[in-house]
Amino acid sequence: MEFLSTYWMGTSLWFWLAFIAIVIALTAFDLGVLHKDDKEMGIGESLKLSVFYIGIAMIFGGWIWVQKGPTAGMEYYTGYFIEKALSIDNVFVISMIFSFFAVERKYQYRALLWGILAVIVLRGIMIAGGAAMIESAYWVMYLFAAFLIFTGLKMLVTGESEPDVGNNAAVRWISTHLRVTKEHHAEHFFVKVPANPEAPEGARGSRLVWAATPLFLALVVINLADLVFAVDSVPAIFTITRDTFIVYTSNIMAILGLRALYFALAAMVHRFHYLQYALALVLVFIGGKIFVSDFLLSGAKIPPVLSLGVTVALIAGGVIWSLVMTRGEGAKKA
Repeated sequence: MEFLSTYWMGTSLWFWLAFIAIVIALTAFDLGVLHKDDKEMGIGESLKLSVFYIGIAMIFGGWIWVQKGPTAGMEYYTGYFIEKALSIDNVFVISMIFSFFAVERKYQYRALLWGILAVIVLRGIMIAGGAAMIESAYWVMYLFAAFLIFTGLKMLVTGESEPDVGNNAAVRWISTHLRVTKEHHAEHFFVKVPANPEAPEGARGSRLVWAATPLFLALVVINLADLVFAVDSVPAIFTITRDTFIVYTSNIMAILGLRALYFALAAMVHRFHYLQYALALVLVFIGGKIFVSDFLLSGAKIPPVLSLGVTVALIAGGVIWSLVMTRGEGAKKA
């Protein structure tokens, strides 16, 4: 039991183990019970499952509040809401990727699951690296803050450009160095195919070799897209708190529910056009907090409740404004 009391990255090991156990349990329940078979998820099921994941995230935040104090709880909820809002933009990109590779809806959920498992590891590496950089040199925080302000202002002025999936460097590299099938093979990422499809049966060229499928290419591009989004979201949460446990858990809790929310948002993502401007203001606000706190308030921290309130108000305002301004688009598209 003494081993569980040891600290890792500023937090007791049992906190980390408890969080890992929750992630494993949710993933096993989701894949092994709710979605044992590949099937297309409807909007109703997507929303119900999303409410479930949001509820788990809220309860986990309450546990942090009780165990680590109100400040940590506020920081967790702020980070969670920021990551959740940024995920809406992520949904738009994921939808484009699936469309480009012609992935059937019933196989998208499984691909998202494996993508999110990879994200759990990749985000962990990025967050650990960011924490190490800040620990060795505090001025890195000013770089994070300046980058967030620059990104937010850029989004306000130019908006976000659509990714060119076809010219993605990873897709070109895999297509050049690996054998890739032209057609899908259900939920499989790799399949065995004849080395030479035109060789007669029994000939040397007819031996079976492994080949990647378009679903694997989609998975790779989705993970690369998440790394791009993490460049915004990870620094944003570090400017809220330097508690690595809060940074990581708020990120992962928001991402865990993304695959459930995806199918509902993908059907109406065009309704959230104006949300990017609210997200831009959030990034400017979060980045500006560091400079205001250190240079105008002589190091005094802006109250976490104020950060949470401004963040939620901006995001909620962006969602409501988007829905109001695009309320006729659903009928037009239908």
